[in-house]
Amino acid sequence: MEMIVMTIVVLIVLGALFIIPRSKNNGKTKGTRPSVTSKTLKTYTKEEVCLHNKRDDCWIIIKGKVYDVTPYVEEHPGGDAMLNNAGGDSTEGFYGPQHATRVFDMVDEFCIGDLKP
Repeated sequence: MEMIVMTIVVLIVLGALFIIPRSKNNGKTKGTRPSVTSKTLKTYTKEEVCLHNKRDDCWIIIKGKVYDVTPYVEEHPGGDAMLNNAGGDSTEGFYGPQHATRVFDMVDEFCIGDLKP
């Protein structure tokens, strides 16, 4: 009898994980960031981006777009690999085989602007 009750409880918990909507806070540790579509994007120079090259202030460039990934640095499954290109171009590493396709959707929420040509 006890085993049946435990099984039912586990099934309810697992079912709730699929029914309850996921948080829109993907990859963010604190605060909220407006979506890319709700704001005007700024243009940054490479010189401006390279100043943001630390764990607590980390910007990267991917395909001509500038991303402030500071809130995601501590959550990055690859550990400090993200910091290898902090303040610089991460296009090659970003499109490497280690990333699942979901990161391509996730990264948009960190976009803060375009790289000045």
